[in-house]
Amino acid sequence: MGGWKNAIQEAVGSRPLFLTIYATVLVGILVSSFYVFSAIYSPVASTTRSVSSSWLPTPPLSQNGVSRSSNISQSSQPRSNKLRPIWEAPPRTSKMPRLKSFRLTKELVRQRAKDNVIIVTFGNFAFMDIILTWVKHLTDLGVSNLLVGAMDTKLLKALYWKGIPVFDMGSRMSTDDVGWGTPTFHKMGREKVLLINAILPFGVELLMCDTDMVWLKDPLPYLARYPDADVLTSSDQVAPTVIDDRLADWKLVGAAYNVGIFHWRPTQPAIKLAKEWKDLLLADDNIWDQNGFNDLVHKQIGPAVDDESGLFYAYDGNLKLGILPESIFCNGHTYFVQAMYQQLRLEPYAVHTTFQYAGTEGKRHRLREAMVFYDPPEYYDAPGGFLSFKPSIPKRLLFDGKHNLGSHFSLINYQMKQIRSALAIASVLNRTLVMPPLWCRLDRLWFPHPGVLVGTMTRQPFLCPLDHVFEVNNMLKDFPVEEFGPAIDIREYSFFNNPSLPQQVKESWLDVQLCKEGSKDCHASSNTSQPGLLRFPKHSSEEMLKTVFSSFKDVKVIQFSSMQDAFLGFTDKTREEKFRKRVKQYVGIWCCVDHIPGHIYYDMYWDEKPGWKPAPPQTPEDDHPPW
Repeated sequence: MGGWKNAIQEAVGSRPLFLTIYATVLVGILVSSFYVFSAIYSPVASTTRSVSSSWLPTPPLSQNGVSRSSNISQSSQPRSNKLRPIWEAPPRTSKMPRLKSFRLTKELVRQRAKDNVIIVTFGNFAFMDIILTWVKHLTDLGVSNLLVGAMDTKLLKALYWKGIPVFDMGSRMSTDDVGWGTPTFHKMGREKVLLINAILPFGVELLMCDTDMVWLKDPLPYLARYPDADVLTSSDQVAPTVIDDRLADWKLVGAAYNVGIFHWRPTQPAIKLAKEWKDLLLADDNIWDQNGFNDLVHKQIGPAVDDESGLFYAYDGNLKLGILPESIFCNGHTYFVQAMYQQLRLEPYAVHTTFQYAGTEGKRHRLREAMVFYDPPEYYDAPGGFLSFKPSIPKRLLFDGKHNLGSHFSLINYQMKQIRSALAIASVLNRTLVMPPLWCRLDRLWFPHPGVLVGTMTRQPFLCPLDHVFEVNNMLKDFPVEEFGPAIDIREYSFFNNPSLPQQVKESWLDVQLCKEGSKDCHASSNTSQPGLLRFPKHSSEEMLKTVFSSFKDVKVIQFSSMQDAFLGFTDKTREEKFRKRVKQYVGIWCCVDHIPGHIYYDMYWDEKPGWKPAPPQTPEDDHPPW
């Protein structure tokens, strides 16, 4: 400012001509400065800034931290001119903006919102691939009004360089996976509540999502059907309450309201609920966020808001709440076990990977089974190629007799023995095993039940998720090779039907037809009777497999016609012991009968124990896996 003052004083002391010149120059400088200042901070300036700064999530901030353009109404912001398309990554030659540029602000949220709605998820780096899947489903549906909260800087940087709209939650969380029920898991729940409380005062509608769900259909038109709702929430309901796409019948919903998918409007009742929910959780670290939400909204349930909408009063009697239908805003049971939407001929909007048993790896595997998970290209063309087989299951094991423990375990054990042989052959040939579809006669839950839950649409038998029987997390775990032998990678049963499977894999295929040794064209040789078909003797040894199939190393897929009596056993007994130790870890439990404890362990080597019967442990000493 001293320079400006000296110039003015000099002008005053000069002759009139020079005074005029000075005045003209000063006015020109002031006008030019105002123009430059306005250009830098105007809403449309982002299109003319440098490449690096154009990727900042927010405009430059003033000293008090409030955006200089925050007073501009949403309708005056030309979104198409300000925002680059999602997935359009910033140039690698540009510089990563400073961390404080990624703060959550009203301006950032309003920039990304469309029709005053913002869709938000959050997580840490361990969930990177799950978050990318979440984003891709929305963008494939033409939905771009989304934001991802990063709980660690590693995720924030990774998403930024992929062109994903991301903000810093300031959590400084570990980049590792968080197990369900752990202190870190509960911390994430509290972060969600803090996030809701931060965004609602911005005056936008918030569709809040956990990362372990995917959108299968644009939900925004559905949510817009209920403009009077303060909150719309999903639920853990497993029995249908409606048979069409209306909101769930709140009087019939007996399960917990699930906070993994819910929509908030910035109304006073919703803001009041969010604040009390936050205060409740911050006052007691032992309260799970979902339980806290349910406790609050159940303070008052009913009456109905009207006769048609399906909304009802809850919480303090002023909050208008609606429960999203369980058949199309699916939880892990209504989608993966019941396939309720298929039976009701409805189109699902979302699936949330609840009701599963193998941690985050189990969630990924379920989404892969449903072919709604996005993996990189190398996942579909693994080194060493793939091994698969056509499962052989007698009709009697699926349908005869009652659906009870005996018939269920007979069906599972029959399939398990084939899978065990396939794992052994995959290990010998160093191939990735494509798991077969798995059939169950009984459901799996955390509590005693009669086989399937009363009132559900679960059919018997049913195609069950792999984690109903197998510990998917252990199958993918890095066990020490010196103790457990070489790893055996797996793929989901739907792998060959996935549109992402490349043509070079589809076209490189060898069918192996098991035959009785000595019969026509049945011999341990790599000579094929016709292109793409090999007749191969049953009861083959480790050495026989290695010798014959070494000629087919370049074939991407080897598919056996059956695994019945396919493998005689390992020649190397040390390797066999390591293999046995590995695959014993692969199976889990069935749960539960009305007994303490009520779970029953699956046994990979059940057939080596004469008279084996499915029964829960009778003593605490017996309560351990069968190894």
